[in-house]
Amino acid sequence: MNSKEFNNLIDLFFFQSSKQNSKTIFLEWLNPNNNKKFTWGEVESNVYKLAKVLKDYIQDGDRCLLVSENRPEWLISDLAIMLANGITVPAYTTYTEKDYKYLIDDCQPSIIIVSNDEMHDKLKNTIDEKDFIKKVISFDEIKNINKKYKYLSFDSIINTDLNENEKIKNKNLKRNSAACIIYTSGTAGNPKGVILSHGGILNNLEGAKEILKPLINKKPIFLTWLPLSHSYEHTVQFVQIAVGAKVFYAEKIEKLLENISQARPTIMTAVPRFYQNLYNKINISMKKTKGFKANLIKITINLGKKKLLKEKMTLPEKLMNSFLDFLVRKKIRKQFGGNLKAFVSGGGALDKEIGEFLNSIGLPTLQGYGLTETSPVVSCNPIDKIRVETVGPPFKGNQVKIAQDGEILVKGENVMLGYWNKKEDTEKVLKNGWLSTGDIGEIDPNDGYLKITDRKKDIIVSAGGDNISPAKIENLLTNSPAIEQSMVYGEGKNYLVALIVPSKEFLNQKEKIKEIIDETNKNLSLVEKIKNFSVLNENFSIENGLLTPTMKVKRNKVIHKYKNILENFYKN
Repeated sequence: MNSKEFNNLIDLFFFQSSKQNSKTIFLEWLNPNNNKKFTWGEVESNVYKLAKVLKDYIQDGDRCLLVSENRPEWLISDLAIMLANGITVPAYTTYTEKDYKYLIDDCQPSIIIVSNDEMHDKLKNTIDEKDFIKKVISFDEIKNINKKYKYLSFDSIINTDLNENEKIKNKNLKRNSAACIIYTSGTAGNPKGVILSHGGILNNLEGAKEILKPLINKKPIFLTWLPLSHSYEHTVQFVQIAVGAKVFYAEKIEKLLENISQARPTIMTAVPRFYQNLYNKINISMKKTKGFKANLIKITINLGKKKLLKEKMTLPEKLMNSFLDFLVRKKIRKQFGGNLKAFVSGGGALDKEIGEFLNSIGLPTLQGYGLTETSPVVSCNPIDKIRVETVGPPFKGNQVKIAQDGEILVKGENVMLGYWNKKEDTEKVLKNGWLSTGDIGEIDPNDGYLKITDRKKDIIVSAGGDNISPAKIENLLTNSPAIEQSMVYGEGKNYLVALIVPSKEFLNQKEKIKEIIDETNKNLSLVEKIKNFSVLNENFSIENGLLTPTMKVKRNKVIHKYKNILENFYKN
């Protein structure tokens, strides 16, 4: 299948659906209280039914807000909106009532699709007061309703019959048509609506298929847990369609390890925070092992790292490494269902030490790079040539170059159409087709691999004019199991300080935190060293507004909240 042959994502879905057994399960939600399963035939039928209803209420290009946890109805709704020539606007379930009001005022959706009472309660007041919202469709029963005429149930729609001549045949969607508006996570100010095209996402699929080709020898299984409102997981949906996968939706983050055992995925996609937590958990477990077993694990890591870095190995080392594949690494993979071919990391920088560790113990981890504005993937490491300090070579269809100030620029069909209702912001980042990513990087002249060195806007410029990467220092700190989160501060100052959120086990162990910082300082240059720190008793979280839904720290918000603590470090 060549995605270049398709005009839009709907054509891709119907083509793949026609090649699958209509009775084969395609989507399944691992929720014991709501274990939904849909075959390929049912998904196709339901897409047609929902699209017909949507078409009665929307004009071409109307926005449809989709607010739901990950579940099969999410993909069905996304496809139906596209078939009806609407534009999907996904929103995180962790947003507040105020966040939803901002989105609704900004994109003015004609339709809102909501999963349940909990989500609806945060939208209800805005739904009641906005006349441009014509219908609200709910997956589960909604109890607290004022204007009942506005509401339809998803089940009532898919339980109706549909004649062949009633099926919508959308011939208007082109590759440059808008497919979705995905709002950025808003690390610095209000979220911006990124308009992505059908062609942009289809373009991404070409590169994704190249990455997956050596990993798939039969029907692949995916476990989806990263929010589908994230551009990364939103595009992964269409990768799943393109490869004819079986898709499981995780019940919730707290049940992820249990869901992995149930689904036994071939591929798992996640953000760096997941791998960091995994690294710390495995490390804590390994430190409890003693004697022969501890030595075996140590040898496994050392030889795995040698192989990963393509260092010369003796014949006995090669034989031992093969033996350890069976004795140690196979057992580790079994804890993740036994079928895992690779983790794929995106949505932020994966620490080099974590990448080397996971690959060495038998959990191949492919780091990629992208942003919402690029549909979202720009590049990714292939399984046969992993370089963990890089984000791999650019996908086909991408042009990547480095500006004079080191900023990464991207050009191609995958680049966004623009920001919704924000012409000036669009013009700031899109010039002559080249997107300014805001990331600093370099391209290896030998193999074209891209390396991210920093975020342009996150660089700290000291009082002495030194450019310092806070991300580098924060990654070093959080690699310790004792430190859950950290944020480094020092813009325009003579030295750096840090806010530290300790792990639960180390809440009252300030001396231990000091030891870790002293040890970290030994690996830093003079201007990068942390002179002082404060231990916080509250996590950076989505709930308190200090973390984005994609687990990125909102630096400006953290600085504002802890301004007094931070500035007191510089008073003496």
